[in-house]
Amino acid sequence: MSTIHTIEPRKVFHWFYEINRIPRCSGDEKRISDFLVSFAKERNLEVYQDELYNVIIKKPATSSYENAPAVIIQGHSDMVCIKGEGSTHNFDTDPIEMIVEGDILRANNTTLGGDDGIAVAYGLAILDSDDLKHPAIELLVTTGEETGMDGAMALTNEHLNGKILLNIDSDEEGVFLVSCAGGANQTITFPLKKEKRSGTGLEIRVSGLKGGHSGMEIIKQRANAIKLLARILDKCRDKVTLAKISGGTKHNAIPKEAEAVVLTEDVNGTVRAIESLSKELKEEYRVEDKGLTITVREVGVEEVFLKELSDDIIDFLMMTPDGVQYMSKDVEGLVQTSVNNAIVEEKEGQLVITISLRSSSGSSLRELLNRVSLIAKRTHGISHENSSYPAWEYDDKSEIRKIAVGVFEDLFGQKAKLNAVHAGLECGVLKRILPDVDMISFGPNLYDIHTEKEHLSISSVGRTWTFLIRLLEEIK
Repeated sequence: MSTIHTIEPRKVFHWFYEINRIPRCSGDEKRISDFLVSFAKERNLEVYQDELYNVIIKKPATSSYENAPAVIIQGHSDMVCIKGEGSTHNFDTDPIEMIVEGDILRANNTTLGGDDGIAVAYGLAILDSDDLKHPAIELLVTTGEETGMDGAMALTNEHLNGKILLNIDSDEEGVFLVSCAGGANQTITFPLKKEKRSGTGLEIRVSGLKGGHSGMEIIKQRANAIKLLARILDKCRDKVTLAKISGGTKHNAIPKEAEAVVLTEDVNGTVRAIESLSKELKEEYRVEDKGLTITVREVGVEEVFLKELSDDIIDFLMMTPDGVQYMSKDVEGLVQTSVNNAIVEEKEGQLVITISLRSSSGSSLRELLNRVSLIAKRTHGISHENSSYPAWEYDDKSEIRKIAVGVFEDLFGQKAKLNAVHAGLECGVLKRILPDVDMISFGPNLYDIHTEKEHLSISSVGRTWTFLIRLLEEIK
């Protein structure tokens, strides 16, 4: 039986195993950052670590590549930490448990961390090798990518001298990304005003959805649990008052679950209304989300939101845009602008709603930000914009793109695809501090990213390793 220690390329999977032994959820990157620093020092490699735990490791060029332009290999160390129902995994302490099934490497009911641990593994394998030909290498490992690219945002060009950047944070082999969307996160807060009212309540829970990456998979029009819950609450708003509401876990993941507790004086009528709408919703999403489950159970309630606040929250969640808003007029099949109602949670006496917006059009993004702000204002919420990031614009003079396309066709006998992506890549942020650096993004086949079903193709990791090594050889 194959294990991660026996699959090829062994150097790459060795380092993937090592970094997956280290907990590294977004916001908890010190341990992986210190590991990278130790790795560099053990090999007498030049290394820099900043206050946000970004790491830069430098390796000199090999013989005959001294005059070649230095290459930045870039990925991020943090991962989205999601586990499936029934999992007892503790992301604060437990290594990722990995399972090999034929050509598939997956985790045990948790995210795998291939996004973007595989990039770090590639980089470490290159730095740890003494039999490869390559220009000077600068391995740049950033932090906080999954929560707003915080690490990349804080970088300067002080220790980066590369003229070419290879971002290994894409998830489809043979598809080279040459442009990406920008975006912003918007938080809307409602001060919680509650009153003591006891009686019979209902817990309404939406679950069983596929979820997924809010950029890459938004075009699939999967159900958003928060928006479905809003429709249910709106259906029976005359009969209920909110006592609790929550949903979603990550700003860049389509919510798979959401729940609310309501107080009602008409239990039977409310349940009938919910059951009626549930049938319609299941029919509506029978293709993309056939696992949709809506459950209702009686619970006791002792405190509720003021009725005006309850209605404001339902109004806001009903009116906010969600999903694909505009398609690109330049690139067929590419989403230009989208919105993800990502998280609803109680924090410090407030209900906080996080909305993630993406667009390759700055004017379109501003329109959506303004629209959400106006909806918040009309429903007595307070809107804040944060964690914005720029788009990466297409460069029609890119030399690394030409080299990469040629290497791929020579190795595999087929043409690579060039694509723009409706997701934020660190290339957009890094382009601001490295305006003259030529960039491209690629990676092996990764599937079901940001879900507990995340997995990668082992053979694709091998082919991408072969491609990366040859690409470095061709940069002279």
